[in-house]
Amino acid sequence: MNTRLLRVGTTYIPVSNVDRAAKWYVEKLDAQLNYQDEDKAILNLADQSFFLVKAGENETANFYDVNGTERFSLTFEVGGQEALRELHQDFNKREITVGEIEHRGHSGINFVFKDVDGNKFDVWSELSPSFKKANH
Repeated sequence: MNTRLLRVGTTYIPVSNVDRAAKWYVEKLDAQLNYQDEDKAILNLADQSFFLVKAGENETANFYDVNGTERFSLTFEVGGQEALRELHQDFNKREITVGEIEHRGHSGINFVFKDVDGNKFDVWSELSPSFKKANH
C-alpha cells in the first residue's frame, strides 16, 4: 500500500461573489466550469480542480510573511521562459492585474497575478521534473 501523498487534487479559493468569480476564471484564465451554485463553483484549471467558495468580505487566500509582505499560496508552472513571457503579455491583454517578471535568485523567472477578489497567484517558468517526465 502506498501511503505517501501523491498529488494535490483540489484547491479552495475564497471569493466574494461566486458568479462573478466563476465568469472571471472562465474568461480570463480559460478555466472549464463544471458546477455552480450560490455558495461555490467547481472549475477545471491547470489539470486540477478549483473550488471557488463564497467567503466573508475581504477574505483571500493570501497571507503575510514575517516581514509583513503579502504572499501568494499557489504557483502555476509553464513550459519555459518564452512561455512565461507570452503568458504575461496575454494576461496584460486580458486586463488581469499582473506584476513584473522577476528573477528571484533561483532557476527560471516568475510573475504574480491577482484574480477579481485579490487572490494572488505566482507563475514560474520551470516545470517540475516529475511533471516533465510524466508528460513527455
